[in-house]
Amino acid sequence: MDWTANGYILNTRKHGETSAIVEIFTREKGRHPGLVRGGVGRRMRPVLQPGNHVSAEWRGRIEDQLGYYTLEAIDSRAAELMEERLSLSGLNALCVMTRELLPEREAYPALFDVFSIVVSQLDSPEVWPALYVRWEAGLLAALGYGLDLTECAATGVTDNLTHVSPRSGRAVCTAAAAPYGDKMLSLPGFMRGQPSATPEDIWRGLRLTGYFLETRVQWEINRTLPDARAAMIDRLVANGHASRPQ
Repeated sequence: MDWTANGYILNTRKHGETSAIVEIFTREKGRHPGLVRGGVGRRMRPVLQPGNHVSAEWRGRIEDQLGYYTLEAIDSRAAELMEERLSLSGLNALCVMTRELLPEREAYPALFDVFSIVVSQLDSPEVWPALYVRWEAGLLAALGYGLDLTECAATGVTDNLTHVSPRSGRAVCTAAAAPYGDKMLSLPGFMRGQPSATPEDIWRGLRLTGYFLETRVQWEINRTLPDARAAMIDRLVANGHASRPQ
């Protein structure tokens, strides 16, 4: 049952005196745990930071057992972003959301690909927040709660889609949304293919995906969204990359 893959460290926790249980997000195996011997030692500790890109070899007798990892660093993203508190908050939110919302050992190749793109752009704060929102939309779709933004749920038109129904997760045009006022969720243009996103758009996007992740995914297991996500949003607001519309 051995396999090899590249992936991202999501979480590390101590196991026994010298070992660590490590969760990795890979394209082929999804979120997958394994034991790293010597994982708390000086040599491995920098490699096992959340967000680092690694080459992993997993060995186990059967697929369902914990198994053992042999890991080598490809890219130490966590160390590169250590002085960039905004970018580091994005990396942390990305890893924690993946770990807490995705089931173990199920592959999500499209979601992994977007994850990789977000990580690669974390040193560009004018770019990555919109990519992160798109990743959360992909997370909803991967879990079976994808938003339908192709046409208006009420009229069938494809123009002027500015809102989303909180009940159905479907887009609504301006005219159809007007009678409902604040009961509708705003749909930022960048989620419909527009090339740019304002700080207000980022706020709207995070509110939109967060609403459905909270009420569709976490509600079923009686949990709220991770604190790491809220911390990221606070950083975005403090740095002017997200702002509540007036």
